[in-house]
Amino acid sequence: MAQDSQPRPNRRKVREGVVVSDRMDKTAIVEATERVRHPRYAKTVQRTTRLAVHDAENELGVGDRVRIAETRPLSKTKRWRLVEIVERAK
Repeated sequence: MAQDSQPRPNRRKVREGVVVSDRMDKTAIVEATERVRHPRYAKTVQRTTRLAVHDAENELGVGDRVRIAETRPLSKTKRWRLVEIVERAK
């Protein structure tokens, strides 16, 4: 098979959320909220998921708005890594 000149597409998910816990070492819990349409009632519903994020420098604080990306499993529950801090908590 010949090599294509285009790089392969990155299929990793990217989410944005708010840090709700930073008490662990090198780990933070981020709540990511998504808005989906209810299949029957066609009303917009908010779904919230809590994701464990790898924070190598322990730079996150509660209330920070962050962008995170899916990655390989880093521990039993940690499958996300920090991409950038969008906004610091006030």
